[in-house]
Amino acid sequence: MARRIVDLSVTLKAGIKSDPPPLLPKIRYLDHAHGAKDFAAMLGIEPSEMLGGAGPASEELDITTHVGTHLDAPWHYHPTMNNGERAITIDEVPLEWCMGPGVKLDFRALPDGHVVTAAEIEAEFKRIGHDLKPGDIVLVNTSAGLRYGHDDYLSKGCGIGREATLWLTDRGMRVCGTDAWSWDTPLIHQRRQIAETGNKALAWEGHKAGAEAAYCHMEKLSNLETLPATGYTVCAFPVKVEKGSAGWVRAVAIFDE
Repeated sequence: MARRIVDLSVTLKAGIKSDPPPLLPKIRYLDHAHGAKDFAAMLGIEPSEMLGGAGPASEELDITTHVGTHLDAPWHYHPTMNNGERAITIDEVPLEWCMGPGVKLDFRALPDGHVVTAAEIEAEFKRIGHDLKPGDIVLVNTSAGLRYGHDDYLSKGCGIGREATLWLTDRGMRVCGTDAWSWDTPLIHQRRQIAETGNKALAWEGHKAGAEAAYCHMEKLSNLETLPATGYTVCAFPVKVEKGSAGWVRAVAIFDE
């Protein structure tokens, strides 16, 4: 049987509008000449004695675990999960959660800053004709997906609210994801909504749902607009950062054709 793999991850790149300024990744590229100097000394030879005078290239990164496509652990959301248990860190997330049938919800038509409700989630599942099952990995396609790296990326797309997140976890979902910067509505819209309503519980309400029900979400996914609603397997195994709040993932959708 033929297999087709769709890359759902963005490229980790410096110098683009991928995150708020304090969180932007920094990458220093160390070329082959630099590698020759470093590694020749370790080997007890001269740099010129390496093949072509070239050593191994490498990179130095100054990044958080939340840049690029990554999976957030419950520890990121709150110190506790499931109404009182210690929240698990990324190295404790069960790998069984990270591979399963993919289900795409298409919310590209919703306005920027909209907070998706449980009723809207339920309606979208009815539209695509799918009953959410434990182990399904839910992918949320927003208008932010095609704006990664552009000036408006951080303000684009809808977000998933507390009641919508709990609707998903109540039905056994443990991993989900979005192509936006955050599972919640963009920060600029959260701030406006809090100012307008005075309701400070709106801050990170989708994230904070993890205090009530353990789940993980991916952020900064890519290529969701190319996926059908169902019919593929999603794999998203996180880098194992000890006691980490998140881990980078190379998320993919696998089609058996």
